[in-house]
Amino acid sequence: MSSADLENTGWSPRSASERILMLLKMHGALSATAIGQMLGTTGEAARQQLARLADDGLVHATSLARGVGRPTQNWQLTQAAQKRFPDTHAALTVQLLDIVRSSLGEDALDTIISTREAATTQAYHNVMADEPSLRERVARLVQLRSAEGYMAAWHEQEDGSLLLVENHCPICAAATACQGFCRAELDVFSAVLGPDVSVTREEHIVSGGRRCSYAIREIAS
Repeated sequence: MSSADLENTGWSPRSASERILMLLKMHGALSATAIGQMLGTTGEAARQQLARLADDGLVHATSLARGVGRPTQNWQLTQAAQKRFPDTHAALTVQLLDIVRSSLGEDALDTIISTREAATTQAYHNVMADEPSLRERVARLVQLRSAEGYMAAWHEQEDGSLLLVENHCPICAAATACQGFCRAELDVFSAVLGPDVSVTREEHIVSGGRRCSYAIREIAS
């Protein structure tokens, strides 16, 4: 079972421009030709849509030189486009975190994060308990995270490890205001995937990455 079978972003883009924004969110920088192929249309049709999106300040192109010939133009989202994807109740969440921190202290904030972490771990355990293999557990975890808005996917890497990616963070504002949410996320993944599994964060949205990604490996006994 592949991650493509399990993707559930919670948003179903209808127009060509919305589908292009989703593709760039999920895959990062792409050429017009690649976008056209993914949409089942031509590179020129995709290029026209990209030009309109660029006029709206939602995408921008960078040139990539590859040997002789004209450089390839790769398109990616601007910060304005990134903000079109939901960040759940961002302003209210940050305000509440600031109130807890200033009124009750860091210990109270840590308690809130730990309580949320424990509840999330238990909820994931309840769904993943019957998944016998690591691949099946990762696939189920991707399902759960995608349903929560993380636009998650996974694939096997050349070294045999699994890479779980989250192309969006719906609580990015909260995670930026309090890094404890990111620590808790990593701890949840480690807990639900099992004690014989290593989980390492390789990319981090809050640290400026395009996405969050996690290398998952079975620990040799």
